[in-house]
Amino acid sequence: MEKITWKPSITEWVLIVSIVTIVIMGIYGHNRFKKISENNIVISQNIDHLSQEIISLQTKLASTTSDLSVSIKQNHVNLSNALDKEIKNVGNIEQKLGSYQKEVGSVSNTVTTLQKLSKTDPQLLQKYSKVFFLNEYYAPVRLDEIPKEYIYGNTKILKIQADVWSHLKNLFDNAKKDNIELYAFSAYRSFNEQSALKKAYAVTYGAGSANQFSADQGYSEHQIGTTLDFITTGLGGNLEGFEKTKAYTWLNKNAYKYGFVISYPENNKFYVFEPWHWRYVGIKLATDLYDANARFYDWDQRKIDEYLVNIFE
Repeated sequence: MEKITWKPSITEWVLIVSIVTIVIMGIYGHNRFKKISENNIVISQNIDHLSQEIISLQTKLASTTSDLSVSIKQNHVNLSNALDKEIKNVGNIEQKLGSYQKEVGSVSNTVTTLQKLSKTDPQLLQKYSKVFFLNEYYAPVRLDEIPKEYIYGNTKILKIQADVWSHLKNLFDNAKKDNIELYAFSAYRSFNEQSALKKAYAVTYGAGSANQFSADQGYSEHQIGTTLDFITTGLGGNLEGFEKTKAYTWLNKNAYKYGFVISYPENNKFYVFEPWHWRYVGIKLATDLYDANARFYDWDQRKIDEYLVNIFE
């Protein structure tokens, strides 16, 4: 039997190779598709898992946010309450501090007042006309001479308590600005000078008459150095008739502004009316007396003594 040998042609070879290639590609494609499908399944499963985790995280985040909000609100309330409490505590501390400051201030003022009083002559506001007595050894701590241009006649040496002089000078100067001629006629007199003057008056006018207008030694306001007798021109160098002058009218309206009051006004119970006799008691007391239309000797001594600390202010 004749053996048949197949020899494919080129076309057949091409076809065979093509078929084999297609088969191989088919197998490879199938396997590749299978692999991709499996990977897609895994990826899909992972996506589902991640989605679940995301949902879980969102839930936890929402819960945490809510808890955090509640916690913040609670902390805010707590902090507000704590702050209010501290503010109240601070307020209480400030009140206590204010109270302590007032107490310290009060003590400080008291100390200052006591210091002032310790340096102020307690005799300056005493009632000496037939009430209190100054002994022969009393004299003001400091006396200043009144300049000659303020003294009537320029021939006397007159002295005034040193702390009074600045107020008296202001009175003289402002009177002059108002075209008022005002001068000092008499000022400080010692115990012995007052004694000699009283004896001279007694000889001239008689003891009974002298007692009506002149104080005994030790009872004269002139001895404390805050008192003076004013005079003006047109009286011939005499004090009588002073109440009818412009100078007296001016003093009645303005003397209190400089701390001076009339000691013996009309109808006083000590001496005859002396319109020329004025005493320095301090601006505050003089003003209060003026506003109350009151007299120095009509006020209680204890009330007057309250003004001593500010007598030269």
